[in-house]
Amino acid sequence: MDFKQFYLGCLAQASYLVSDGGEAAVVDPRRDVEEYLQEAARLGARIKYVIETHLHADFVSGHRELAERTGAEIVFGAKAAAGVPHRPVSDGDELRIGAAALRILETPGHTPESISVLAFEKASDAQPKLVLTGDTLFIGDVGRPDLVGKQGLSAETMAAALYDSLHQKLLRLPDAVLVYPAHGAGSLCGKNLSKETSSTIGEQRRSNYALQPMSKDAFVRMLTSDLPEVPQYFPTDVEINRRGAAPLAERKMPAPLAPRELAARQQQGAIVLDVRDAASYGAGHVPGSLNVALQGQFASWAGTLIPSDTSVVIVAEEPARVREAATRLARVGIDSLGGYLDGGIATWDAAALELRSVPQVSVQELRAWREEGRPGLAVLDVRRPGEYEGGHVPGALSIPLDRLERELPRIPKASPLAVICAGGYRSSAAVSLLERHGLVDVVNVTGGTSAWVAAGYPTSAGPAAS
Repeated sequence: MDFKQFYLGCLAQASYLVSDGGEAAVVDPRRDVEEYLQEAARLGARIKYVIETHLHADFVSGHRELAERTGAEIVFGAKAAAGVPHRPVSDGDELRIGAAALRILETPGHTPESISVLAFEKASDAQPKLVLTGDTLFIGDVGRPDLVGKQGLSAETMAAALYDSLHQKLLRLPDAVLVYPAHGAGSLCGKNLSKETSSTIGEQRRSNYALQPMSKDAFVRMLTSDLPEVPQYFPTDVEINRRGAAPLAERKMPAPLAPRELAARQQQGAIVLDVRDAASYGAGHVPGSLNVALQGQFASWAGTLIPSDTSVVIVAEEPARVREAATRLARVGIDSLGGYLDGGIATWDAAALELRSVPQVSVQELRAWREEGRPGLAVLDVRRPGEYEGGHVPGALSIPLDRLERELPRIPKASPLAVICAGGYRSSAAVSLLERHGLVDVVNVTGGTSAWVAAGYPTSAGPAAS
């Protein structure tokens, strides 16, 4: 049995191809499917099944396109109520690929339809070699239980189901069974995911905080407290995945726009998305543009900050970066692309249109400002609450980036307002949001809290004041 993991860092997402005897199954594919097709061709294998461990909320799947291009059968847990043609599977159902067998475990908890997939090298084997756990069991964590509230299922109900799935099914597997989840560190589908992308049942039994001995009631209380915000695009992506996303092969490259054409689109309500890094954005950008740089967790933050029904026009250094941005936006269901700035920001400047800039301030400069008592200075920390509690610039106000627009009234009328995150990525996005809402005396702290700590400057710990 051949097995390969495909890990996509910008979404912290893992997908898989399992093959044997000239047949293959793809599990939890991302929307752009070429890598799976290429790997199957390399192995000389026909993709027979496309298996979804659940209806994903944090990315758009390529199951429909893979099925249309290969003739594969799409497989969902029986409770998914998927609208795309598919095979519904339940506990104990088995899919054969060559001499290997993929056996289904129903493991509800993250979602009602969640399944895990046991992979046996031979159908006659007594024990599986590995288990694909989707969002039920992560490395160092388990799936969050609060994403199906719109279905009338409380987080407490789902957490109780997850406890049963873990203890009655997954933890009954032998310690040597390899564990391959659908996500790693950075995903919002859990709270404390490891950077590792695989493990074993035995190691997770020993080290995963959520698998330590405790009652079901204690597990439910623990799992339903301090959950991160649910990004606005999650429900949209669930419904796209339920019906099957339009194939990317049918998608056209965004059209080039002259500067005044882009300005007109912006006036009509389009979001100008600047995908350059923080320093380039800070040096000069289209007024009112949103900065989400390509080099970080671009897709997740774009999906979080951009309404799914809003037209987007892109500012990038070159067309290749536009194409990359378009693909990565499609992975979270942002398909309404109205074009890109032809020639990049240089053409905007050459057209004598207004350029805005954002000062990029080092932690050394910020420290000096604080020591000299610079009048009007305030610090805004846009990291997540757990990061802030672990250590922050003393006196910094905590408003996570994904809550920023909702909590604008809490932002002090500072001059300047220094925005900080872990390394300068999220803070640049926050600065751009604040500019869109009329706050212009704002600076981005380069290097973020990581640089502040590395410089040996003092920090405070603990939760933000309510």
